[in-house]
Amino acid sequence: MLRLAWARSSSKNSRVDPARLLSIVLLGGDNKSHSPEQSRDISGLTPPPASDKSPSLLSPRTSQYCFSMTSRASLSMASGSEGQGSPPSTPQRPPNRLGQERSPYLLQHAHNPVDWYPWGQEAFDKARSEDKPIFLSVGYSTCHWCHVMERESFEDEEIGKTLSDNFVCIKVDREERPDVDKVYMTFVQATSGGGGWPMSVWLTPDLRPFIGGTYFPPKDSGRRPGLKTVLTRIMEQWQDNREALESSGERVIEALKKGTSIAANPGETPPPAHDVANRCFVQLAHSYEEEYGGFRDAPKFPSPVNLMFLMSFWSVNRSSTEGSEALQMTLHTLRMMALGGIHDHVAQGFHRYSTDSSWHVPHFEKMLYDQAQLAVAYISAFQVSGEQVFADVARDILLYVSRDLSDKSGGFYSAEDADSLPAAGGSEKREGAFCVWMGSEVRELLPVVVEGATGGATEADIFMHHYGVKEQGNVDMEQDPHGELQGQNVLIVRYSVELTAARFGLSVAKVSELLASARAKMAEVRKSRPAPHLDTKMLASWNGLMLSGFARVGAVLDDKALLERAVQAAGFLKEHLWDAERQIMLRSCYRGDEMEVEQGVSPIAGFLDDYAYVICGLLDLYEATLQPEWLRWGEELQDRQDLLFWDAEGGGYYCSDPTDPTVLLRLKQDQDGAEPSANSVSALNLLRLSHYTGRKDWSQRSQQLLAAFSDRLTRVPIALPEMVRGLMANHYTLKQIVICGQRDAPDTSSLLATVNSLFLPHKDNDPDHTSRLCKGYLT
Repeated sequence: MLRLAWARSSSKNSRVDPARLLSIVLLGGDNKSHSPEQSRDISGLTPPPASDKSPSLLSPRTSQYCFSMTSRASLSMASGSEGQGSPPSTPQRPPNRLGQERSPYLLQHAHNPVDWYPWGQEAFDKARSEDKPIFLSVGYSTCHWCHVMERESFEDEEIGKTLSDNFVCIKVDREERPDVDKVYMTFVQATSGGGGWPMSVWLTPDLRPFIGGTYFPPKDSGRRPGLKTVLTRIMEQWQDNREALESSGERVIEALKKGTSIAANPGETPPPAHDVANRCFVQLAHSYEEEYGGFRDAPKFPSPVNLMFLMSFWSVNRSSTEGSEALQMTLHTLRMMALGGIHDHVAQGFHRYSTDSSWHVPHFEKMLYDQAQLAVAYISAFQVSGEQVFADVARDILLYVSRDLSDKSGGFYSAEDADSLPAAGGSEKREGAFCVWMGSEVRELLPVVVEGATGGATEADIFMHHYGVKEQGNVDMEQDPHGELQGQNVLIVRYSVELTAARFGLSVAKVSELLASARAKMAEVRKSRPAPHLDTKMLASWNGLMLSGFARVGAVLDDKALLERAVQAAGFLKEHLWDAERQIMLRSCYRGDEMEVEQGVSPIAGFLDDYAYVICGLLDLYEATLQPEWLRWGEELQDRQDLLFWDAEGGGYYCSDPTDPTVLLRLKQDQDGAEPSANSVSALNLLRLSHYTGRKDWSQRSQQLLAAFSDRLTRVPIALPEMVRGLMANHYTLKQIVICGQRDAPDTSSLLATVNSLFLPHKDNDPDHTSRLCKGYLT
């Protein structure tokens, strides 16, 4: 939508030409005076892609580490191999201002020879008083190419001096400040056709962007400008052609304000749920890859929002061919993901995405929001199918989160990095070093001959056969353009246990026991390897998603330990991320040096997704435990969300505080990507709360929200599958299952467990009768 809006705007006003603007800055003149080849290179300045939904694929592993959506043509800049290793150890410089911050990403830059400022008034005042342009650099702590750009450029003394002397340099953690990231990523995508992280944007002192890109190498490479060249040209143009820069940037922002506007027309109602759901199914079916599942050839993302929609679609179309197809697409995708290398078979959990179509070679980063959503998707698949494997995977995910991403306070950490130091030693971090295996390692670890096995096979023979381990490694060269995985193996289940047992003349039980024992031994070996960086930042929004994961899985499996962990997580949110005095959610908190929970110097107020995801988690926890305190807090948070973010004129919620003068665009996110849009989640939250409380205003607000997104839902519902679920929930009559009895009586518990075992897309508990459950989509 953004690119279309930009095209319309630029065709009406030729003065707003982003390619020409880039040309003026980088080449020192009008784009018309240069060859088409140069023009194409400049207009494709921003290399990697930007929404986590579907990154493009020039270099399938390395150039996509930190990126997300947009065009393939925009990738060329990140395909090189610069900076693949860590620099030699040198005496650490005194910390800059970022040394006072708590964000792991900002702290990674605290010793750069760059005069970094955090986002805030001090930096803005300095830019205005010294009349300097702002250099804004945005990334996150587990972003591979953010690390590369730091090593190559921000650790460089010459570049650091150029930046510090001529710009006010601001470093932003996109996970701390998604409002800042969204505004300037919108600008970068609209003006270059691409986007991603690290994001590099130059702003006027009043925060208006005039040029932007993502990763820049330090020096020119062919027709690709390096950061030194870019900085020199911007400095020249700031002195000689400043008016053109400022006016062009201003026009882009004005065009984006119009192009990103989302509002309902007076009297507009939501589009027909049946038509929208059918269109969403058709669009997903068209993008579905039949052999291995998923919704494109490569790279492949888990996309839980797609899978949850398809299961909801099946629930109201069970007797139709389309419903059967939707279910088949979902279950096949989840099975193949569970078998693939994207699933960590040794240490549990899921990696970020697969670089190939078979889910084999992943980008090894692990994100909390993926674990949360996948746990819900797998437990929902168990409810639908009754297949134990899906419940096992859901437990597997929560085991990983409990062990590796959990703070003693009850909160959850954000992510584990993809890169780590090799076990064999060396100063260069490598992608996947913590996770991969050489064939010789496996043979050394599992040398025992298995009694009764065909041909005197060892444990290693059986394990390597089952998990596709090869002596020479099982990673194709095209998945490893920089040779980081040469000779290594990414475990992927190649055969069922039954086939492996037959191959070696053993019982299924024996092979299952052998494989489990081997995985446990390999997990012990992993513990001795250098661990990847852990981002110990705790975000309200992602903790809300994870709260849903523990509550939903715990309820379905009737697992008290999981439910207790969910209650602990809710308690953490209320204690550490709820400011009772100001009645606001806080965005983040951090693990301190003594393992205590800390806040930043200037605590960040929560954004829309912090409220929406936490409310959803509280509603899921209330349904799982029937403890009314969580429902009451959910109601309180919804009232605050309405007050802070609701657009009374156009409907829907703004992503951030619409009164904040430092945020230039008042955006309403219109895509369910790696995380669902907070508006999508809110559409369901409002409906559920309305049924819990009897407040009709919340039901009406859900309708108004859906009406605001009518155009998007009608044209491209595949962009908002979670919101389509909300539209379906508003359309279909919710029916109730009423269980009367003592809450703790065995027969009541048995009936509740039976109800929780069913897949019913919306489960609403009546707060006035703790034994009554209201279920949706019953047929």
